[in-house]
Amino acid sequence: MNTEIENIRIEWDGPYNLMDIGYDEETGKYKTKDISLNDDCKDFGIYQVYGCHPIYGNDVLLYIGEAAKQTFSKRLSQEAWEFNVDHKHIQFYVGRLFSEHQPSSEEIWDKMIDISERMLIFAHEPARNSSNILTITRNKTKLEEFKNIRIFNYDNYRSLMPEISGELWVKRFEDYDGVFNSEEIKNRHKAVHKLE
Repeated sequence: MNTEIENIRIEWDGPYNLMDIGYDEETGKYKTKDISLNDDCKDFGIYQVYGCHPIYGNDVLLYIGEAAKQTFSKRLSQEAWEFNVDHKHIQFYVGRLFSEHQPSSEEIWDKMIDISERMLIFAHEPARNSSNILTITRNKTKLEEFKNIRIFNYDNYRSLMPEISGELWVKRFEDYDGVFNSEEIKNRHKAVHKLE
Protein backbone atom coordinates (compact mmCIF):
# COMPACT_ATOMS: atom_id res chain seq x y z
CA MET A 1 0.00 0.00 0.00
CA ASN A 2 1.28 3.45 -0.78
CA THR A 3 1.22 6.59 1.36
CA GLU A 4 -1.73 8.12 -0.46
CA ILE A 5 -5.30 7.28 0.46
CA GLU A 6 -6.07 3.80 -0.79
CA ASN A 7 -9.73 3.11 -1.43
CA ILE A 8 -10.75 -0.52 -1.14
CA ARG A 9 -14.19 -1.42 -2.38
CA ILE A 10 -15.99 -4.59 -1.34
CA GLU A 11 -19.04 -5.98 -3.10
CA TRP A 12 -21.03 -8.17 -0.71
CA ASP A 13 -23.18 -11.14 -1.70
CA GLY A 14 -25.34 -13.53 0.31
CA PRO A 15 -26.79 -15.06 2.31
CA TYR A 16 -25.34 -18.53 1.92
CA ASN A 17 -25.76 -21.41 4.36
CA LEU A 18 -23.82 -24.52 5.33
CA MET A 19 -25.47 -26.61 2.61
CA ASP A 20 -24.42 -24.07 -0.03
CA ILE A 21 -20.77 -24.64 0.86
CA GLY A 22 -21.17 -28.43 0.76
CA TYR A 23 -22.21 -29.50 4.26
CA ASP A 24 -24.24 -32.72 4.22
CA GLU A 25 -26.47 -32.99 7.31
CA GLU A 26 -26.83 -36.77 6.96
CA THR A 27 -23.12 -37.60 6.85
CA GLY A 28 -21.88 -34.62 8.84
CA LYS A 29 -19.17 -34.07 6.20
CA TYR A 30 -18.45 -31.58 3.47
CA LYS A 31 -18.72 -32.38 -0.23
CA THR A 32 -16.06 -30.98 -2.52
CA LYS A 33 -17.98 -30.94 -5.81
CA ASP A 34 -21.01 -29.03 -7.05
CA ILE A 35 -20.91 -26.47 -4.26
CA SER A 36 -21.22 -22.69 -4.16
CA LEU A 37 -18.38 -20.25 -3.54
CA ASN A 38 -15.71 -22.60 -4.87
CA ASP A 39 -14.52 -20.87 -8.06
CA ASP A 40 -10.73 -20.38 -7.90
CA CYS A 41 -11.00 -17.31 -10.14
CA LYS A 42 -13.47 -15.24 -8.13
CA ASP A 43 -14.42 -16.79 -4.78
CA PHE A 44 -11.90 -15.16 -2.48
CA GLY A 45 -11.94 -12.08 -0.27
CA ILE A 46 -13.65 -11.30 3.05
CA TYR A 47 -16.62 -13.03 4.65
CA GLN A 48 -19.08 -12.37 7.46
CA VAL A 49 -20.85 -14.99 9.57
CA TYR A 50 -24.23 -14.33 11.18
CA GLY A 51 -26.05 -16.51 13.68
CA CYS A 52 -27.11 -16.95 17.28
CA HIS A 53 -24.95 -15.70 20.12
CA PRO A 54 -25.88 -16.48 23.76
CA ILE A 55 -25.39 -12.87 24.86
CA TYR A 56 -26.04 -10.74 21.77
CA GLY A 57 -29.05 -12.68 20.48
CA ASN A 58 -30.18 -14.14 17.18
CA ASP A 59 -29.02 -13.24 13.70
CA VAL A 60 -26.04 -11.13 14.80
CA LEU A 61 -22.60 -10.63 13.31
CA LEU A 62 -20.47 -13.36 14.87
CA TYR A 63 -17.29 -13.34 12.84
CA ILE A 64 -15.36 -11.68 10.02
CA GLY A 65 -12.72 -13.70 8.20
CA GLU A 66 -10.68 -13.86 5.03
CA ALA A 67 -10.22 -16.34 2.24
CA ALA A 68 -7.11 -15.28 0.34
CA LYS A 69 -5.21 -18.44 -0.56
CA GLN A 70 -8.31 -20.61 -0.86
CA THR A 71 -11.94 -20.27 -1.89
CA PHE A 72 -14.71 -19.14 0.45
CA SER A 73 -16.22 -22.64 0.59
CA LYS A 74 -12.90 -24.27 1.48
CA ARG A 75 -12.17 -21.71 4.19
CA LEU A 76 -15.65 -21.76 5.71
CA SER A 77 -15.77 -25.56 5.81
CA GLN A 78 -12.63 -25.52 8.01
CA GLU A 79 -14.18 -23.41 10.76
CA ALA A 80 -16.67 -25.95 12.20
CA TRP A 81 -19.74 -23.72 11.96
CA GLU A 82 -21.79 -26.93 11.78
CA PHE A 83 -21.18 -27.30 15.55
CA ASN A 84 -22.82 -23.96 16.34
CA VAL A 85 -25.92 -24.51 18.53
CA ASP A 86 -28.12 -22.92 15.88
CA HIS A 87 -26.17 -24.16 12.84
CA LYS A 88 -29.26 -24.45 10.63
CA HIS A 89 -29.61 -20.67 10.74
CA ILE A 90 -25.95 -19.72 10.20
CA GLN A 91 -25.60 -17.31 7.27
CA PHE A 92 -22.50 -16.36 5.32
CA TYR A 93 -21.98 -13.18 3.32
CA VAL A 94 -18.99 -12.96 1.03
CA GLY A 95 -17.17 -9.82 -0.06
CA ARG A 96 -15.14 -9.63 -3.24
CA LEU A 97 -12.68 -6.74 -3.38
CA PHE A 98 -12.34 -4.38 -6.28
CA SER A 99 -10.51 -1.14 -6.84
CA GLU A 100 -10.36 1.74 -9.31
CA HIS A 101 -7.09 0.21 -10.49
CA GLN A 102 -7.20 -3.56 -10.17
CA PRO A 103 -3.98 -4.89 -8.61
CA SER A 104 -1.83 -6.89 -10.95
CA SER A 105 -0.22 -9.27 -8.48
CA GLU A 106 -1.57 -11.86 -6.09
CA GLU A 107 0.64 -10.41 -3.36
CA ILE A 108 -1.13 -7.03 -3.55
CA TRP A 109 -4.55 -8.75 -3.56
CA ASP A 110 -3.59 -10.74 -0.46
CA LYS A 111 -2.37 -7.54 1.28
CA MET A 112 -5.65 -5.76 0.44
CA ILE A 113 -7.68 -8.73 1.72
CA ASP A 114 -5.62 -8.89 4.92
CA ILE A 115 -5.87 -5.19 5.75
CA SER A 116 -9.58 -5.14 4.87
CA GLU A 117 -10.27 -8.04 7.22
CA ARG A 118 -8.34 -6.42 10.08
CA MET A 119 -10.00 -3.02 9.61
CA LEU A 120 -13.48 -4.55 9.46
CA ILE A 121 -12.79 -6.58 12.62
CA PHE A 122 -11.38 -3.53 14.41
CA ALA A 123 -14.33 -1.33 13.42
CA HIS A 124 -17.14 -3.83 14.13
CA GLU A 125 -15.75 -6.02 16.94
CA PRO A 126 -17.58 -9.28 16.16
CA ALA A 127 -17.93 -11.50 19.24
CA ARG A 128 -15.97 -14.45 17.86
CA ASN A 129 -13.06 -12.29 16.68
CA SER A 130 -12.04 -11.27 20.21
CA SER A 131 -8.45 -12.54 19.96
CA ASN A 132 -7.99 -10.70 16.64
CA ILE A 133 -9.35 -7.49 18.16
CA LEU A 134 -6.82 -7.65 21.02
CA THR A 135 -3.94 -8.43 18.67
CA ILE A 136 -4.77 -5.46 16.44
CA THR A 137 -5.38 -3.06 19.33
CA ARG A 138 -2.10 -3.88 21.05
CA ASN A 139 0.03 -3.56 17.91
CA LYS A 140 0.54 0.11 17.02
CA THR A 141 2.40 -0.83 13.83
CA LYS A 142 -0.63 -2.78 12.61
CA LEU A 143 -2.89 0.17 13.42
CA GLU A 144 -0.59 2.52 11.49
CA GLU A 145 -1.23 0.43 8.37
CA PHE A 146 -4.86 1.61 8.48
CA LYS A 147 -3.90 5.30 8.35
CA ASN A 148 -4.41 5.89 4.62
CA ILE A 149 -7.03 3.23 3.93
CA ARG A 150 -10.74 3.68 3.34
CA ILE A 151 -13.11 0.77 2.85
CA PHE A 152 -16.39 1.14 0.99
CA ASN A 153 -18.95 -1.65 1.41
CA TYR A 154 -21.48 -2.16 -1.39
CA ASP A 155 -24.65 -4.14 -1.94
CA ASN A 156 -25.56 -6.74 0.71
CA TYR A 157 -23.15 -5.73 3.49
CA ARG A 158 -25.65 -6.40 6.31
CA SER A 159 -24.53 -4.96 9.68
CA LEU A 160 -21.29 -3.44 8.45
CA MET A 161 -20.85 0.31 8.18
CA PRO A 162 -20.97 1.49 4.56
CA GLU A 163 -17.62 3.30 4.89
CA ILE A 164 -14.68 2.81 7.22
CA SER A 165 -11.75 5.21 7.41
CA GLY A 166 -8.44 4.31 9.01
CA GLU A 167 -7.87 7.98 9.72
CA LEU A 168 -10.58 7.80 12.39
CA TRP A 169 -8.42 5.56 14.60
CA VAL A 170 -4.87 6.36 13.62
CA LYS A 171 -4.31 10.02 12.75
CA ARG A 172 -2.97 11.97 15.63
CA PHE A 173 -4.63 15.17 16.74
CA GLU A 174 -1.81 16.61 18.85
CA ASP A 175 -2.98 20.14 18.19
CA TYR A 176 -6.61 19.33 18.93
CA ASP A 177 -7.76 20.54 22.30
CA GLY A 178 -11.49 20.34 21.81
CA VAL A 179 -13.63 22.48 19.57
CA PHE A 180 -14.28 25.12 22.20
CA ASN A 181 -10.66 25.29 23.35
CA SER A 182 -9.17 26.15 19.97
CA GLU A 183 -7.34 29.47 19.65
CA GLU A 184 -9.74 30.62 16.92
CA ILE A 185 -12.79 30.11 19.16
CA LYS A 186 -11.08 31.75 22.13
CA ASN A 187 -10.18 34.80 20.01
CA ARG A 188 -13.75 35.09 18.68
CA HIS A 189 -15.09 34.81 22.21
CA LYS A 190 -12.78 37.62 23.38
CA ALA A 191 -13.77 39.80 20.41
CA VAL A 192 -17.50 39.32 21.07
CA HIS A 193 -17.15 40.14 24.75
CA LYS A 194 -15.15 43.32 23.99
CA LEU A 195 -18.07 44.55 21.87
CA GLU A 196 -20.51 44.21 24.75
